[in-house]
This record gives sequence, structure tokens and C-alpha cells, in this order.
Amino acid sequence: MTSATRAQRPGVFWAAPALLFFGLFGLAPIVIVAGLSFTSWNGLGSPEWTGLTNWRTLPSDTHVGSGLLITLALTVLTWATQTPLALAFGAWAAGPQRVRAVVSTVFFLPLLLSTAAIALIWQALLDPTFGVPAQWAELTGTSANVLGHPRLALYAIVFVLLWQFLPFHMLLYQAAAKQIPASLYEAAEIDGAGPLQRFWRITVPQLRHTIIASSVLILVGSMTYFETVLLLTGGGPGTATRILPLHMYLQGFSAFEMGYASAIAVLLVAIGTGLSLLVVRVSGYAQMTSQREGA
Repeated sequence: MTSATRAQRPGVFWAAPALLFFGLFGLAPIVIVAGLSFTSWNGLGSPEWTGLTNWRTLPSDTHVGSGLLITLALTVLTWATQTPLALAFGAWAAGPQRVRAVVSTVFFLPLLLSTAAIALIWQALLDPTFGVPAQWAELTGTSANVLGHPRLALYAIVFVLLWQFLPFHMLLYQAAAKQIPASLYEAAEIDGAGPLQRFWRITVPQLRHTIIASSVLILVGSMTYFETVLLLTGGGPGTATRILPLHMYLQGFSAFEMGYASAIAVLLVAIGTGLSLLVVRVSGYAQMTSQREGA
């Protein structure tokens, strides 16, 4: 970085408000929870220091291992379904189609609903007695209890999460796709490139920064899906959808083991941070530089 470029950038004090906000509402809670993970506390009274007891319990808790595997499966499935669809719809919505504004507005409706409302709506739609699966079962003779099936329940959750979060990631791709210079597409069209070739050779490479940012949001966000799982299946049937964040919630607010729940929370923070660093490291995002003039 040249001295002229460095001088054009804002000083570190410009970031002071954001750093203060992050310190108070981001780092401070993590430090407090990390401290509680070394205590025994039922949520009332004073925590009792127990050292590494909660951390020694984690490896022997079968729900932690199975919950981690289910969480990773949910993370992979949500990323694999949301990323390609959001990329394709976002690139389409950035185009000049006449109906794109109307379609995009309708498509963004899930962003206006809360997570609890979405989960309750889909719980009613997937009800085995009067929901869509019941109507489908009458025609095909298949099982109508989608949320009660050990295998189908996880896929049903992935579908609901796709319906809920696809518009948000589509919006990211739409905004980024609008920044791609039209001259690139015009030059490619003159050279005889078709729509698919222009998408793969221009749109996708130009959106690589957005793809990485969206992927990090999906990976980290998968650690916070517990309310959707709680309202749709409650972790069932059995423990088929008991993801690790839900296990943390049940330990803290059902079993009143706040200290142990804090240890699981710290484990989730470590996993989320590790996934984010892995994506940034593997993708080379840290070495990428802005191509925008003046940035």
C-alpha cells in the first residue's frame, strides 16, 4: 500500500464506535459465558466455581457428539441448497426483465416475517392430519408425518430454512451483480458467448467476494437455527434433529444447568469461528483486493 493510498483511507478512530459497540455486545457476553462455563449455576443465586468439570463432561455427553454431527449435516445442506439458488436468482433479479421487480417483491416476503412466525406457519402446513403432506398421502399412499419421520424431518427443516433465508442471500447477490460493468457482457456477447457462458465466465468470478461473504453468513448462521428446530420438531423424533444449539438451550433453560450450557455455547463459538477462518483461508479471501476505483 502506497503512502498516498494509506493517507486516503479513514483513520482507526473512525472505527471506534463500531469497536465499542462490538466490545459491549459481542466480546463482553462471550467473556461472561466463558467464565460461567467453569461454574455450576441454575440461573438463580451465585454461580459456584467447579473448575473444568463442565468441560470434562462434554466428551462423555452422547448428545454433544450426535448434536454436532446433525449440526454439521444441517450446515452443509443449507449451504448446498441456498448458495446456488441465491446466486442464480440474484443474478436474474439484477437483469433488465420487466417482471423482475414484482417477482422480487413477492419473493422477499419471508424477510418480513419473524423466525417464530415462519416456523409456526410451516408447522401447520406440514401437519400430518390436515397439512399438505396429508393431502399428498391420500393421492400417493406415502407417509404424511414428515416432521415425525427420522430422516425426512431434517430435510423438512432444511427446506423451511431455504424458504426463509434464500431471499436475504439473493438480495446480496442482486446488489453485487448490479455492480458488474455492462461492458464485460457486451464484449462477451460480441465474441459469441451465450447466456450460460456469460454467467459462468463473468458473473460467477465477479461475485466471488459475495459468494464467500454469503457462505460465511450461512455457516455461522447455522449455529443459530435452534428456534426453527425447536418450534418445528423440538429436536425429534427422538433425537433425530437435536442440533447442538438446541441441546445447549435445553440444558440451560429446561435442565437449568447454565454452567454446562455455557460450556456448549463456548464450543459453538469456537466451531463457528473455526468455520469462518477455514472459509477465509481456503478461499484466499484475505489476499483479495478491491477492484473498484478509489477503494
